Amino acid sequence: MSFEEKLVELEDLIRKMEGGSLPLDETLKAYEEGIRLSKALTEELSAAEKKMLELSGGEARPMEDAP
Repeated sequence: MSFEEKLVELEDLIRKMEGGSLPLDETLKAYEEGIRLSKALTEELSAAEKKMLELSGGEARPMEDAP
């Protein structure tokens, strides 16, 4: 599953839980899945940030400064 697909799934879970119509057991399952997705997304973002730093020689540049 791609980063974007995980993000959409997480957003869908949040909407369902905020809607308040899920039974308690389904809310807990959705929460667990949301935590799993959140951790996976965070790991992917960290890896992308690390790769960007490596490619830039360790110097982070704001996007508006990019050519």
